[in-house]
Amino acid sequence: MKVAHETAGSERALLVGVAWKRAPRLPGLPAGQPERESLAELAELARSAGAEIASTVFQLRDSADPATLVGRGKLDEIRAEATARNAPLIIFDRNLSPVQQRNIENATNCRVIDRTQLILDIFARHARSREGQLQVELAQLDYLMPRLTGRGTQMSRLGGKSGAGGGGGAGAGGGAGRIGVRGPGEKKLETDRRRIRERVRKIQSQIEEVRKQRGLRREARQAVPLGTIAIVGYTNAGKSTLFNALSRADVLVSPKMFATLDPTVRAIRLPSNRRVLVSDTVGFIRDLPKGLLTAFRATLEEVHEAALILHVSDVSNPHHTELDAEVDKILLELGVQDRPRLCVFNKMDLLGPEERDTLSAAPKGSAGPILVSARMGQGLDELLRGIDDALPVDPVVRLSLRLPLAEGRTLALVHALGRVLRSAVEDSHMSLEAEVPESVARRLRLAQFADRGTYRSSVT
Repeated sequence: MKVAHETAGSERALLVGVAWKRAPRLPGLPAGQPERESLAELAELARSAGAEIASTVFQLRDSADPATLVGRGKLDEIRAEATARNAPLIIFDRNLSPVQQRNIENATNCRVIDRTQLILDIFARHARSREGQLQVELAQLDYLMPRLTGRGTQMSRLGGKSGAGGGGGAGAGGGAGRIGVRGPGEKKLETDRRRIRERVRKIQSQIEEVRKQRGLRREARQAVPLGTIAIVGYTNAGKSTLFNALSRADVLVSPKMFATLDPTVRAIRLPSNRRVLVSDTVGFIRDLPKGLLTAFRATLEEVHEAALILHVSDVSNPHHTELDAEVDKILLELGVQDRPRLCVFNKMDLLGPEERDTLSAAPKGSAGPILVSARMGQGLDELLRGIDDALPVDPVVRLSLRLPLAEGRTLALVHALGRVLRSAVEDSHMSLEAEVPESVARRLRLAQFADRGTYRSSVT
């Protein structure tokens, strides 16, 4: 059951931002500056949803109006602006309560959506996999439930059966049933809520099944011991471009926000010859509703399972520090704030020479940041070396092995996961000298194939 308010490609929208005079802010920033930046971000979100920006309205006030958020006077101004700009859609850069949304629609005669509903619309457009579509629909239904409104008793079903014993016809006024319980039965509103609850339970069951299937696929990947890396960052920071540059994949790259929603996993080889799995995840955004984080739990499990998190930041954005802080908040909510992390400053090609020299001269810790340009392919070698250093220690061991040719799977994995330095076929065996990660040697039990005691004693 699709419940998104989809914006038509040619739909004109009026954007409304609200800030509080007494809100805490960074020193030196004027009141409302963060909210103005958020309003500019809302414009990008609206364009990603296919809307045409007709105009914007901004208000700085002491506190929120419980009934309309902006107050009656500002509401009249918004209605006049929407009429003058021929904008049938009004998008608020705040999450509206059901009462506020209904009151604003009644006062302006326009369709009104808030930031959460806009993000849900974009997610619905970009979800391609069955898993992504289920997660979006669940978030939409959770959002819709408290916003259902009744249509009056004309949409109701009549009350229960007639008197004791179940006989008799309908009572006067159209109400049937026992004395004291005649009248409207289950209203249309109650029917809708019941159907939504049933659909939510069904979707949750399907998502749980998808989660189990993803877990089985993850276990299959873990059967061959490979480190996992999750790429995270603010939306439109260039994560998918970096993912493509590292893995030579063909994931969609677009300047639109949330262009990629479904996770993609690819294998890459590091300078130490270790193979690792890299996953591209959904982009983060400020004020991301908690319901979305809950709905996308299965997708974000890739972050939970990662041995290393690559935090990609658009260094060309003058506010990238604030955006990075928003990503940190979401990682905290996901419970992975203590996971090993490597900071990657992307889009260095958009910096001026002085800015680039300043960042390049800054002292770098063991965890970065590393300057790259995923689009131009600059800094990728340094990034791969940084990943190699930052991944949990899995030393490469040098082995002399003698394996039966019947051990085809083991031989294939040694070639795929390590580096074979020398090999020769002798009768029904293959003698080889290879370098493989210590965890791979343990998992494949290579000690039993050691040739003349040349196997490292640290691997058992």
